[in-house]
Amino acid sequence: MKLVLASNNAKKLGELREILAPAGWELIAQGELGVSEAEEPYATFVENALAKARHAARATGLPALADDSGLCVDALGGAPGVHSARYAGEPKSDARNNEKLLAELAQHSNGDASASRRARFVCVIVFVRSADDPQPLIAEGEWIGEILTAPTGGGGFGYDPLLWIAECQASVAELPAAEKHRRSHRGQALARLLERLRERG
Repeated sequence: MKLVLASNNAKKLGELREILAPAGWELIAQGELGVSEAEEPYATFVENALAKARHAARATGLPALADDSGLCVDALGGAPGVHSARYAGEPKSDARNNEKLLAELAQHSNGDASASRRARFVCVIVFVRSADDPQPLIAEGEWIGEILTAPTGGGGFGYDPLLWIAECQASVAELPAAEKHRRSHRGQALARLLERLRERG
């Protein structure tokens, strides 16, 4: 199946292509087709993902896949949430986002380091057959961990160096790609989406 990815994030495209290749999906980034990024004005992952998927499908005439994902930190009331990619403002910068997150957490520390650093990666993936698909498929995944006091590991992107996964005894940025894909919020959401697609036939 050929479909357009409603994102211009090269690392995200590479990750999704690796996960979806065995299922026979050919993923094309919207930028390769001259499609601009959609507005993401909403307060929830699902609304932003749906807006992006419909925008890409309308511009290309192809089925579209969009994800909206981010890091939600308990002590920050779920922030940075849908603003994860631009948490430190424009232009987008993983390093500055990570620095801001650590600074915000330092201000919210109440002596209980474990509780204040609990966090989760969240991913909502939306698939639409067309721009006006009345029944989009929606799948969600989350990956729970704790925020480290400093970045660790050189892999991945975004907040990967800051999220410690206890069961792996590693940060997300320290995990091999195959293991990250299998365990991650995005991997979970895609597995659920593929299952729903098979059910739909």
